[in-house]
Amino acid sequence: MSSKSGESVTGARRTGLRLGLSGKLLLLTIVFVTVAEILIYVPLIGNYRLTWLSDKLAAARTAALVLYAAPNRMIPEDLKRRLLESVGAKTVALKMENMRLLLAFSDMPPEVDHQVDMRDVSMMNTIVDGIRTMFSRDNDLLLVVGPAPMGGEFVEIIIDERPLREAMWKYSKTILFVSLAISAISATLVYLSLLWLFVRPMRRLTQHMVAFGADPENPARIVVPSGRADEIGVAERELAVMEREFAQTLQQKSRLAALGLAVSKINHDLRNLLASAQLLSDRLAEIADPSVRSLAPRLMAALDRAIAYCQQTLAYGKAQEPPPERRPVDVTQLLEDVRETLGLEPGSPIGWAPSVERGLIVDADPDQLLRALLNLARNSKQALESRAPNDPKRDQIRIIGRREGSVVVLQVSDTGPGIPERARAHLFEPFHSSARRGGTGLGLAIAAELIQAQGGEIRLLDGTIGATFRVTIPDRPVALDEKRAERARA
Repeated sequence: MSSKSGESVTGARRTGLRLGLSGKLLLLTIVFVTVAEILIYVPLIGNYRLTWLSDKLAAARTAALVLYAAPNRMIPEDLKRRLLESVGAKTVALKMENMRLLLAFSDMPPEVDHQVDMRDVSMMNTIVDGIRTMFSRDNDLLLVVGPAPMGGEFVEIIIDERPLREAMWKYSKTILFVSLAISAISATLVYLSLLWLFVRPMRRLTQHMVAFGADPENPARIVVPSGRADEIGVAERELAVMEREFAQTLQQKSRLAALGLAVSKINHDLRNLLASAQLLSDRLAEIADPSVRSLAPRLMAALDRAIAYCQQTLAYGKAQEPPPERRPVDVTQLLEDVRETLGLEPGSPIGWAPSVERGLIVDADPDQLLRALLNLARNSKQALESRAPNDPKRDQIRIIGRREGSVVVLQVSDTGPGIPERARAHLFEPFHSSARRGGTGLGLAIAAELIQAQGGEIRLLDGTIGATFRVTIPDRPVALDEKRAERARA
């Protein structure tokens, strides 16, 4: 079922990526270049209209000067026709001083449809009139007014709009071909540049992520940063770090799963062996020898504790510790149990130096706190044994216990070589913290989990000889009615 769903998700992704990043980039490049060309073309065609009309006015001024210089302002009809044809106008009028000169085919000027005053032109009107002229289908007449030569007031012409429209469309076709060529070259250059700078690295990252997702435990699938200094280079480096940490996490989970399977197999037989040892310890309690009678209760307590640990081992493999059963615990007696379990008898080559406030009581689960302190002290003992032969004056395990308000502070330290700097980053993570050959790296992880279950905190202190761990366990808040009951009993 999961494989089918995974295939469907992969198929959906492939369908969604049918138009890839490069295709989208090409499409957007074409759209943006086209929009830019349109924004350039619109005012350009308006200016072309003004230029075309200005050329007509220039020709009209020349014709008006011929009319002005003619004797009695009269010119032959044949010359008049040729002048009007050269201008391309139906009429040419010139206002000079107090007279108005007219050059036309007839005495009655035609009726005009639109008027253009070249002496007062705005950009918006130029664009609007240019678009209207291009898309108009009527054969309109334009009255164009412009400045007159020789200090005259104005010169005006009446022209047919169709030649202007045809000229504008011809110019537009030329602009279109040139724009298409420029757009194609620009789009290609932009596309290739962005493809090389961004799309290809992103595609490479995507392919690496897909390959890593298919086999995350394969170190060869981890992306190799290209060494770029930009944001893509940062993304490559961060992705490599995340993939490496994720692969390590999967390896840890695999090791935990294998460890849980091994422990579950060992747990069954070990509990049977401990049960047999427990029966033998019961028989030892019946022996009349005083030394045996004094040691038998300790042996029975140790066996009971070992059986309880075996029963809780699988719970740790499932990442589920039983909830703590907190009650007042004598810290001095608890540390004595830790010493006996470690086998640090008087005369041992490793010294045991507890320093606990008199009558110190901690509100905690005694078994879980014993396990946590035992793991810390065992690590210290193993660190000291690594530089054998040992001297109890030099090689010591020191435990300090005191109360600070509503918090009990326990410090477990040793005079050993300390913890390497490379092991401190993941000190309380499984399979990370052990710097000792043959260690599992579970001791500090178990201790941290047990202390946190009590509502406490464990951390490594810096700047000390050897390794010093500070454990703080706060008291549980006591309800007000419970305090009143205690006072009443007192």
